Amino acid sequence: MQSIFGALLTAGYATAVSAAIATAPNSNEITDSVQSELTKSFSSASETASQYPQYSDSIIAAAKSSFLDGADWAYVAGIVAVLVGAALVWFAFPRKEEEDRLLAAYHAEDTANHPTVV
Repeated sequence: MQSIFGALLTAGYATAVSAAIATAPNSNEITDSVQSELTKSFSSASETASQYPQYSDSIIAAAKSSFLDGADWAYVAGIVAVLVGAALVWFAFPRKEEEDRLLAAYHAEDTANHPTVV
């Protein structure tokens, strides 16, 4: 699950950064190499921001916002996983009375095959 959450975080981040770049007022001035660095990771965006101090605040703000968007993707996936797990337990696992009956049956079967040692 951790790998899935990480992949979703990364995909959400990259999608949000790409959208922020597309809507930037100077998007036509952003080269493909800079765009690639910005979408790679938050730390990569931070390094890029240090190379362009005039845009540093905007880059960092967009990277923070994009990271939170990616985190939202991971949170939603986590919530879905918990709900699916809860539904699986609710519908597929035996209720307490059935579990007690099964345990008693297993115990009876185990003790019937082995003589009691005194």
